[in-house]
Amino acid sequence: MENKKEFEQGMEEQLEQEAEMEMLEEEFAPTEEELEQEAKEVDQRDIEIQELKNSLQRLQADFVNYKRRVEKEKDQISVFANENILTELLPVIDNLERALVSCAEHEKESSVYSGVELVLKQLIDTLGKFGLEKIAAADCEFDPNLHHAVMNEERADVESGIVVEVFQNGYKLSDKVIRPSMVKVSK
Repeated sequence: MENKKEFEQGMEEQLEQEAEMEMLEEEFAPTEEELEQEAKEVDQRDIEIQELKNSLQRLQADFVNYKRRVEKEKDQISVFANENILTELLPVIDNLERALVSCAEHEKESSVYSGVELVLKQLIDTLGKFGLEKIAAADCEFDPNLHHAVMNEERADVESGIVVEVFQNGYKLSDKVIRPSMVKVSK
């Protein structure tokens, strides 16, 4: 009997505890409004997180573009830093070419002529290592970006707009024209 009483008493206590738990759960259970508010807060946080991610990606892309632009500018600076020196050396090349052209036929066999020719070739090769290149002009179509026309000549044997004579060679540094070719163009 005592066992039965203890059992019944235990059952009553358990039922009371369960009832008390249900009451506490109901009392502390979030209301629908609270659940909606929590959902809104979670959605707002997700939106903020996505905005921050997008902002970070834009900043990273801007930084990569900045690095690329700085690298390109650095390369250009190194190429064009020599422009003034190269421009100053162009008259030296012109004078060496004029010296070779002015020699008579019998002088072309002399060692002086050969020496001047070698110095000119060496100078042009050395400047070529720094990006200097001669602009092709003779027998080419006239291009106002590359050629400076100082004369026109009517020629029946050549189409109109073709360079027929070069008075002074032009030069480019990489893609930049530092001196256009001075030319005569056919009409």
